[in-house]
Amino acid sequence: MALETSWFNQIGSEFEKPYMATLREFLVVEKRSKTIYPRPSEWFKAFELTPFESVKAVILGQDPYHGANQAHGLAFSVQQGVAIPPSLINIYQELNDDLGLPPPNHGNLTAWARNGVLLLNATLTVEANRAGSHQTKGWESFTDAAIAALSQYRQNLVFMLWGSYAAKKRALIDEQKHLILTAPHPSPLSAYRGFFGCKHFSRANSYLVERGIAPIDWRL
Repeated sequence: MALETSWFNQIGSEFEKPYMATLREFLVVEKRSKTIYPRPSEWFKAFELTPFESVKAVILGQDPYHGANQAHGLAFSVQQGVAIPPSLINIYQELNDDLGLPPPNHGNLTAWARNGVLLLNATLTVEANRAGSHQTKGWESFTDAAIAALSQYRQNLVFMLWGSYAAKKRALIDEQKHLILTAPHPSPLSAYRGFFGCKHFSRANSYLVERGIAPIDWRL
């Protein structure tokens, strides 16, 4: 388990904790007989593409996509050439309504990650075709530590919490130092209850610009 240097300096101590040893053992056993997504080299892709000091905004997901060739380590993102998932289609619709950006013909959000958007799933692995199968195995403790470190040691970040699961992470964030934006999940089941029209993309950039920080380039 290799973590990008700036992140390791912040939360590397998590690797020495008992829960991480238990998680390692669980993953070793799982990989022997099951297909796990994403590939091990992509488990920490969100941290690799968005170093600690580069983070401007955080978008939280729950766990990786569990279909073949979908997950590649970034929340809501799928690899090039893979059908765009319904939630991401709705994210693109809101992006278009909010900023006038045309929906891309792919679902790869790497450009956002390189522009300061930490696309973090609470759980970093999943068994093929079994949604949520690696929840409560230890990953949440690790990703909670990452959110808490950003809250404590950075300032003026935007946390975009979509859905009830992400909203619970509000307790980890210092609202005096950061902007928290909440909305229903972009899933087709809930997007019409307030995700559409939330204008999180423009609101995030307005907040950053007001504080002398370059806005996020949301183009894909």
